[in-house]
Amino acid sequence: MLVESPPEQRAAPAPAPRNRRVMRAVGLPLSVVILLLVAAASIAIGAKELSLEQVWHGLFHASDTYGDVVVADRLSRTLLGVLAGAALGLAGAVLQALTRNPLADPGLLGINAGASAAVVTAITFFGVTSLSGYVWFAFCGAAAVGALVWFLGGSRSATPVRLVLAGTAITAALFGYLQAVMILDDAALGKMRFWTVGSLAAADDATIGQVLPFLLAGTALALSLARPLNAMAMGDDTAKALGANLNRTRALSMLAATVLCGAATAACGPIVFVGLMVPHAVRSFTGPDLRWILPYAAILSPVLLLGADVLGRVVARPAELQVGIVTAVIGGPLFIFLVRRRRTAQL
Repeated sequence: MLVESPPEQRAAPAPAPRNRRVMRAVGLPLSVVILLLVAAASIAIGAKELSLEQVWHGLFHASDTYGDVVVADRLSRTLLGVLAGAALGLAGAVLQALTRNPLADPGLLGINAGASAAVVTAITFFGVTSLSGYVWFAFCGAAAVGALVWFLGGSRSATPVRLVLAGTAITAALFGYLQAVMILDDAALGKMRFWTVGSLAAADDATIGQVLPFLLAGTALALSLARPLNAMAMGDDTAKALGANLNRTRALSMLAATVLCGAATAACGPIVFVGLMVPHAVRSFTGPDLRWILPYAAILSPVLLLGADVLGRVVARPAELQVGIVTAVIGGPLFIFLVRRRRTAQL
């Protein structure tokens, strides 16, 4: 008599090929080394030319000289780039798993639009002019939209399709609000122009301190969701058979993506394509296992963000291009390439 194996055994994914396991194990420390090199380049290279001696002096023997002040600014900028890049990469990976769409990004559920709308409101109606003031409004706007998307998506009965439709509808409505306010208020338009592009130029210790707790909490939550999201990738029925709580996993995934994307957007403005490109590219050599995708995305997304920031400082010397412009220029053609190369996953 044949005995049917339990669902856990039947649904378990096959072990990764040996070559892939070796590549993943070796690639992670290599990615850390690449990140350190790019971070060093971000500190050493900028619109203002400094010698290596000046950079070294600014790092380890800081004073009030011009060169040391520039190095301190670049250090804050680099740290914020690492934190924001990791947050966007993790948020993108979580949302791609949640929506079962490998081309999803943090803007898909309206989180960026919520942060932008809150900043416009702060500038126009509350007279907020400082970045430290923008941070809290942007974060609250992102959180409010995340909660609204979850509610409109069905809350306890939320599905990937409902969440995406709710996010798309809210994004369209908020975009109309943004345009109306900025057209009617020239001052808001001028102040928003810089923030909406996305930039690391205004990084300082105060801003980093404000968003750091949220980034750390969101990172820990996102990493803890790897196993239940892996189960959900096999389908709702299989995930239930494996013991996954679908509603709780979806709610926590929305919370993690909202906290991460909201904090990063609050500090830097809405930077596009980082949360889309890196998780999608990482998946090509890690496979679908989120236990590997999430750490790789957290390490390699800052590489892209800092690399784009350095490129923007170099190509327009003595001025600079904002990092949001550079990532858009790089990301647009790459997005078209990804869409043409692979069929978008069905929701």
